[in-house]
Amino acid sequence: MEFHLQHIFVFLTIMAVTSHAALSPEQYWKTVLPSTPMPGIVKHLLHPDFMDEKSTSVIVGGKRVGVDAEKPEHKGNPIYVAKFPFFFPYNNVAAAPENQLPDPNATVFFLKKDMYPGKTMNLHFPEILNVVTFLPRRIANSIPFSSNKLPKIYNQFSIKQGSMEAEIMKKTIRDCEDPGIKGEVKYCATSVESMIDFSTNILGKNVQTISTDVNQIQLQKYTITTGAKKIGSDKMVTCHMMSYTYAVFYCHTTQNTTVYRVSLEGADGTKTQVAAVCHSDTSAWDPKHLAFQLLKVKPGTVSICHFLPQDHLAWVPK
Repeated sequence: MEFHLQHIFVFLTIMAVTSHAALSPEQYWKTVLPSTPMPGIVKHLLHPDFMDEKSTSVIVGGKRVGVDAEKPEHKGNPIYVAKFPFFFPYNNVAAAPENQLPDPNATVFFLKKDMYPGKTMNLHFPEILNVVTFLPRRIANSIPFSSNKLPKIYNQFSIKQGSMEAEIMKKTIRDCEDPGIKGEVKYCATSVESMIDFSTNILGKNVQTISTDVNQIQLQKYTITTGAKKIGSDKMVTCHMMSYTYAVFYCHTTQNTTVYRVSLEGADGTKTQVAAVCHSDTSAWDPKHLAFQLLKVKPGTVSICHFLPQDHLAWVPK
């Protein structure tokens, strides 16, 4: 009951925020988080094409959608397909489509004890293409996002029911509606503003964001050059980009989880810093989770780590 009350309180708090409704997403970020730089992934997903708050249409996936009209102004819409759905604690490898499984030559999960200077790993950081964008909250809130509104959503974006795109969108909405794992508070943010509100309601406004921003996207061998630096406390919010026709992030609290800043040097000489997340308690994860299969360990027995993909974002207290 405590979990449900907390979840309801967070949801009502987010929905009640109206004082900054007229601000653009960038302005809202600067107003609420003046000392927190906007991370690259958020900048990447914000485009000036739809920043006119007075407009009744919006650019989504390179197409203009009339959000107030009965009929959308385009036919067909690109769908962003999440690169790493297997990072979700409740997902198992059998549930992931074959084209979403990791490169078998790449290191995806590793043990915490392996995060030391001189350790080498084959890593792949796929780039985030300009397929979808964040919508301003006013527009995002005007578009249904519920499994019982799927026909209306499909019509809004000219998506054919039963198509691959329709099934992707349906799964994302249902993942957002499903209850989280025990002790988790979750929320699917359909705008930058709602992601800010959820994260700061959990952590307060004195926060920092941690993400991975790598220019070299090809699979190659990387060496950890310095020891991992712990960032913030064990209290954090992690946001994962979902598969959808505009930017949607699955944000959730994590327990017994720590984020680190790790320095890497690639075989081609590329030097970069990436975010690594370590989960010390995996006892509530799906026993068929890909991490257990790759590392050949059982739930709750060891601390499991992974580097944050470029379409993920971690929020931690400063």
